Amino acid sequence: DGKVKLIVTATGDDFLECRVEVPGKISNRKGVNTPDSILKISPLTPKDRSDLDYMLEIGVDWVALSFVQRPEDIEEIRAIINEKIPADDPDRFQPSVMAKIEKPSCFDGDRLERIVELCDGIMVARGDLGVECPPEDVPILQKTIVDECRKQGRPVVVATQMLESMIESPTPTRAEASDVATAIYDG
Repeated sequence: DGKVKLIVTATGDDFLECRVEVPGKISNRKGVNTPDSILKISPLTPKDRSDLDYMLEIGVDWVALSFVQRPEDIEEIRAIINEKIPADDPDRFQPSVMAKIEKPSCFDGDRLERIVELCDGIMVARGDLGVECPPEDVPILQKTIVDECRKQGRPVVVATQMLESMIESPTPTRAEASDVATAIYDG
C-alpha cells in the first residue's frame, strides 16, 4: 500500500541499491511499485498463465488482468484466450476480459481509450493508483476512467478501500458512504 518508500540510487545486473525515504517493515510476496517507469515486461507471470489455462478449462465467465500499462497487454491476453478457445468454436465461449487500471502509464496519449476499447470491462484500482501517483490525482483519474468507459459503453468497477472502516466497524463512515454514492452516480 505504499507504506514504505525507497529511492533507487544504483543498479546492477542482479541488484538495486536504494535510499530509504519512508521506513517500514517489508515482507515476502509483496508488490513493488515503479511510479515513473513503464515496465517492458508482460503483466502475465508464469503462475498467471497457468491460472489462466485452468480458468479457460473450467469455463469462467470473466478474467481480470492486473498491472495493465498499455493496450498490448490486453492484446496479449486476448491472443492466449483465442489460441485456447477459438472465437468460432460453437461448443465453448470466450470469457470477458477486465483490465485493472492501476498505473499512471495508462493515461499516456490515447492508451486509456484503446485499453477500454479492447476490454469488456475496467476496474479502477484506486489504492494502487494512489501509490503510483499523488493521492490528490486519484479522483481526477477515477473520473477520467469512468467517463471513458461510459463513452464506450463499457462496465466499470470502482474498487479499493471503499468501505475500509467496516473491517473494524459495523457501519461505514460518512465519507465512505459519500465515496460509494459518488462512484455509483458517476458510473
